Amino acid sequence: QVHLVESGGGLVQPGGSLTLSCAASGSDFSVGNMGWYRQAPGKERELVATITSGASTTYADSVKGRFTISRDNAKLTVHLQMNSLKPEDTAVYYCYSYITRHYGGYTMNYWGKGTLVTVSS
Repeated sequence: QVHLVESGGGLVQPGGSLTLSCAASGSDFSVGNMGWYRQAPGKERELVATITSGASTTYADSVKGRFTISRDNAKLTVHLQMNSLKPEDTAVYYCYSYITRHYGGYTMNYWGKGTLVTVSS
């Protein structure tokens, strides 16, 4: 069974930094495009950043210049480095990854359970 597990969330002060990580585990699979969504209380889900298997990236306008997405293919991990954090960045952050199962070659989108980031003084 394939799982995505996020880590790195917590409480930080405005202007601070935090790095989120998401690792895929299991067997007999390959990782494709990956990324991060976030959802704040009372707001709709927002796509924060994406990274393709070729390492091309995109960012939401709200985080450009502050967040950096990266991946470590050997570790099957995607990271989100968050700098200059603002209170409006407070949300549950979810990673996703397109996973291809070697048996059958089926591709599906997997999600982590989320990690809470709270930006407050």
